[in-house]
Amino acid sequence: MSTSARFDRGHTDDLMTYLSASPSPYHAVANAAERLEKAGFRQVLETDAWDGSTGGRFVLRGGAIIAWYVPEGAEPHTPFRIIGAHTDSPNLRVKPIPDTGSYGWRQIAVEIYGGTLLNTWLDRDLGLAGRITLRDGSHRLVNIDRALLRVPQLAVHLDRSVNTEGLKLDRQRHMQPIWGLGETEEGDLIRFVAGEAGVAPEDITGWDLMPHAIEAPAYLGKDRELLAGPRMDNLISVHAGTAALTSVVGTPLPYIPVLAAFDHEENGSQSDTGADGPLLGTVLERSVLSRGGTYEDRARAFAGTICLSSDTGHAVHPNYSERHDPTHRPRANGGPILKVNVNMRYATDGSGRAVFAAACEKAGVPWQSFVSDNSMPCGTTIGPITAARHGIRTVDIGVAILSMHSARELCGADDPYLLANALVAFLEG
Repeated sequence: MSTSARFDRGHTDDLMTYLSASPSPYHAVANAAERLEKAGFRQVLETDAWDGSTGGRFVLRGGAIIAWYVPEGAEPHTPFRIIGAHTDSPNLRVKPIPDTGSYGWRQIAVEIYGGTLLNTWLDRDLGLAGRITLRDGSHRLVNIDRALLRVPQLAVHLDRSVNTEGLKLDRQRHMQPIWGLGETEEGDLIRFVAGEAGVAPEDITGWDLMPHAIEAPAYLGKDRELLAGPRMDNLISVHAGTAALTSVVGTPLPYIPVLAAFDHEENGSQSDTGADGPLLGTVLERSVLSRGGTYEDRARAFAGTICLSSDTGHAVHPNYSERHDPTHRPRANGGPILKVNVNMRYATDGSGRAVFAAACEKAGVPWQSFVSDNSMPCGTTIGPITAARHGIRTVDIGVAILSMHSARELCGADDPYLLANALVAFLEG
């Protein structure tokens, strides 16, 4: 790897810590903010006036964070280099009236968030995390990281066809976790959460809570060359983007480096904290204006801006190789992938490919190309949304994984730090 490389396997060790500490989007941004503050960044409120001085800043809104660093000598029309990512993962979310159950079992009512693989949530020990909203409008994070919930699978004796005809799950009837015995009591879950959070139950007026698998991330394989863990889609990218942004602080830069990590990508990005909302454009425009810029400066800055939209993609599955394009075969530990779809499910074009290739070459990082098989529908991410909404040239990249949207996913243990090194080279220009 070239001398510009900053990260090694220690980055993957740190990723495991970050994954464990981030069971919800709210925890993911809080932990990213803590890392940014240690690097000298400071939080700015959207309701305050901003100044145009040099240094690092970040905005928090719900499960989204936008952070940027203004280097010495930056002009109002200085372009941005953006690392885009998302903080949310497909999972189960607690309903507004959570207490339910029958036949002596106490259960929690949940909705299905995003395109999760339902069967991966069965027979797992689950904790509960997220945020609560208090009567005064403030928020408090909650992380009950112990065996609290379980979605039990039906015994094979009562479904003899499960191993021949496949498991069939009803999203409403079969996915409600058990958390105890006895009669259902209205308000019981929130009273329990209040006790865990150290607040009075009557002070909790809102909640955004979600079960999470409590099994810790772990190296896998004879040579520990693989990494298994939760929420890799897409906290691998949030973690790498945070590390890359803090790594370039204090160095001469021709661009203003930015990390934009959004919520709600897994259900379409249409929210005030999603990529299809105005948050990124507002932050970038205010950055220009706070440095004395005009609309002309804003237009010039956006015209020269490039975004690397980093999200996980598919490694070739050895048991289902026919589901992959025969000439594009991303492998674990083969380096980050360039994601291409000519129907703009990904925003990459030839000029974007050149930008990504140059960054990887500078970092000494191998890279791969990903294209879906023509007979399979292609997923999408925040890249096309960012490009269309803000008129910003965008390139879709990521890390190749297996078991995407599972409660526990799998990647090459070297790929997270290879991604982070490529992102550093991109931010440095």
